[in-house]
Amino acid sequence: MNTLTIGRPAADEHHEYYARYISRVPDGDLLDLLRQQLLETVTALRAVPESRGDFAYGPDKWSIKKVLGHMSDVERVMFYRALTFARNDKTDLPGFDENQWADDFNADDRTLADLIDEFESVRSATIQFAKHLTSEEQERRGKANGQAVSVRALLYIIAGHERHHLGLLRERYSI
Repeated sequence: MNTLTIGRPAADEHHEYYARYISRVPDGDLLDLLRQQLLETVTALRAVPESRGDFAYGPDKWSIKKVLGHMSDVERVMFYRALTFARNDKTDLPGFDENQWADDFNADDRTLADLIDEFESVRSATIQFAKHLTSEEQERRGKANGQAVSVRALLYIIAGHERHHLGLLRERYSI
């Protein structure tokens, strides 16, 4: 098992937009944080009654289920980017429209429990991948949506994005 830590990315390892997520990640062991987040997020969401899954705090806001689906989708995209670049693939990867993805996501047809299970699976795969990265793989870079980004920056973005949305779920959805 890899015992290397995943160091905080420098500002030149990601587009400035992602600093808003990376800054939410506290110093310390990123793998431990990813594991803690998994437990914390799943525990918080499993306490939400199924009947509240479709709740949105405003008319044009996402439901709890759509937020959770969005979290899984974004983690998958960032994970795929990290995997691609860690494997030294130089393919420029496309961007994606998170709002369009949410609009076309069938969250209303799924249970909250199922979406929680999906998030749990996605995060578990991220952790399994990240814990075996060498320091060289962590520092590799590629281009996504026309912007250079490192593997470790993508992992920090994953952690920060989750912290951002769990905070919103707590603040605006009262979970």
